[in-house]
Amino acid sequence: MEEEFHELTDRVRAELRSPQDLVAYERLLGLARKNTPAGREELARMLVAVERPLWAREIAAFVLGCAGDKRAFETLVLLLNYREPVRCATAAHALGRLGDPRTARAAAALATNPLRTAYALHPVRLLAELRAPQSVPALIATLERLLTPHTPYWRVALACVEGLGALGDRRAVPALTAAVTHPRLAAAAAASLARLGVHEEAPTGERAASEGAPSGGGEVEGASADGT
Repeated sequence: MEEEFHELTDRVRAELRSPQDLVAYERLLGLARKNTPAGREELARMLVAVERPLWAREIAAFVLGCAGDKRAFETLVLLLNYREPVRCATAAHALGRLGDPRTARAAAALATNPLRTAYALHPVRLLAELRAPQSVPALIATLERLLTPHTPYWRVALACVEGLGALGDRRAVPALTAAVTHPRLAAAAAASLARLGVHEEAPTGERAASEGAPSGGGEVEGASADGT
């Protein structure tokens, strides 16, 4: 977790607004680095304390989650569906290491919620990483819902296509076959089908368009600042 922890703390440091924030931040980092039972107890109390800034709860939840402490679960799920993709990514990393059986159900609920599609990218990627029983059905359902012309959430659809290929479950063949006809998904869908032993060639023009699109990264298009 070392690299991700440094990225998180460097980002949070830029959010500090007062000398008091800096003092609280340094204390929090000290607790995280000590990694003692007493330190984890104090981090856990931060998750439920009133008037704690979001960045403090984010650091505490990340450290506890990566340590397998299930008290971080609720905060991490909240952050997984947050309007800032960078916080979603941090939460997904910790949830992937938490080992809580509730994680896959929560990620599936977020990924399949049509009202939260703008923030579904990291739940989708987490489902593929977890390889849980909920993963394939949730990714198929999300992908099928997004197989509409000119969807603003094509990066979420692309993550579903890539995740289904990695999971290797043939239940995904119909949805992946349909995705081949979509320009931004065509090449990835054909590659995922090939991993499943199905060779479905993307149409030439659509394959070229797909190859010109970025693969899976970045913020989801269509997300508004207020999370709607």
